[in-house]
Amino acid sequence: MAAPALLLAALLPALAAAQTRDQMVAEALSAAPATVAVHATVMDWEQNVLREGTNGWTCFPSPPSIGNAPMCFDEPWLEWAHAWMNQQPVAVDRVGVSYMLQGDDGSSNTDPFAEGPTADNHWVVEGPHIMVIVPDVAALEGLPTDPSAGGPYVMWKGTPYAHVMIPVH
Repeated sequence: MAAPALLLAALLPALAAAQTRDQMVAEALSAAPATVAVHATVMDWEQNVLREGTNGWTCFPSPPSIGNAPMCFDEPWLEWAHAWMNQQPVAVDRVGVSYMLQGDDGSSNTDPFAEGPTADNHWVVEGPHIMVIVPDVAALEGLPTDPSAGGPYVMWKGTPYAHVMIPVH
């Protein structure tokens, strides 16, 4: 009797994580304001289009390995995210905006590729926020890097992936 219970206990996280297409679309769209979400494309993390959009925005449900972190990208952010996820050079040619209005389950404020908190990577769990990228990260000089300062701050300063985080609590 204990073996089936242990098997069920082991499978529960996977069963809970499995979402229907409609659930993934709803979760993805929850990342953006309604005016953006209503006409946004929705994709899963395997790049399958779950819903076609018409406004240049692309929304994703939470990544499978992260927990709660649905997000919506405009075109520059989508290109930036592709480069970041593949650890490739990033080239931003215009200002880009991304919404994460459900917040996230955390990331390093200093290391773009950290997979979990360490003693020195300044792990931050951010509530609802907007992110902004710019063509020249040098333009971010002078902005704070402290997420607890009470306003916008630069995440991943000193890297090509530096961007502005704007909490919208």
